[in-house]
Amino acid sequence: MELVRFTVFASGSAGNVAYLETPGARLLIDCGISAKRIRESLLSLDRTPERLDGILITHEHSDHIRGLRVFASKLGIPVYCNRHTAAEIHRIHDTKFNFRIIETGRDFQVGDLTVDTFPIPHDAIDPIGFVLHTPAAQIGFLTDMGHGTRLVADRVKDAEILLLETNHDVEMLNNDPRRSWALKQRIMSRHGHLSNEAAAEFLEQLAHNRLEHIFCAHLSRDCNTPKLAKTEITQKLVQIGLPEVNVHLTSQSTPTPTLEIFGNKTEILTEKTVATPSIAL
Repeated sequence: MELVRFTVFASGSAGNVAYLETPGARLLIDCGISAKRIRESLLSLDRTPERLDGILITHEHSDHIRGLRVFASKLGIPVYCNRHTAAEIHRIHDTKFNFRIIETGRDFQVGDLTVDTFPIPHDAIDPIGFVLHTPAAQIGFLTDMGHGTRLVADRVKDAEILLLETNHDVEMLNNDPRRSWALKQRIMSRHGHLSNEAAAEFLEQLAHNRLEHIFCAHLSRDCNTPKLAKTEITQKLVQIGLPEVNVHLTSQSTPTPTLEIFGNKTEILTEKTVATPSIAL
């Protein structure tokens, strides 16, 4: 039976990174926290950075590549990104990386994992989303996206597991005294970030009867609350007749419990269970 594990180590404006493990691949998606925190998070799963097969990068903003120079260049871990993003990463970090250049809109293979890529609307040089075709399930990965597009919906519509940005509550953002009006406009623009409400509306195009888990991602610390994000998504699922879908919250500081997928079953593992190695690569 094919076993797959998925954990979000961190998600938010201060740093983003997730971990995916299949029988034939171990990957990070983004690398936006310190190398020390990533190593500690992997060790909590009984895994080591040296056994990683690659790092997938969505775009070049600092909260997605902050740990890349220390973590990836030192260990020579393959970094999968498109050509424009690779050029920006090289300019920002001025370090040699083991880049594996991918083409936006084309899929590629890492071990037993097929990764589908597609453009997303965000104010980066060439940002992309992923559908991770694992032996057990499809995982849609949508973070840092100003609005939902028909192309994105078409690519992600069959995913059983979905990571979806729920960045801010519009009223909280408008009333935030610490952010300039220009920054608020950027966040709410069509190339900024999805609000809770916008994410819920886009979910109508993504949801289907095989959808099992949604991870609310990239929550603003100041302009959102976990309760608001989860309530918006949960209410939308009830409205469209899918109240049984599991809604999980990601955090800037605490990894999510690991989601284990095997056959047609999924299970959220406790910390003690996660630490028990079950896949030998």
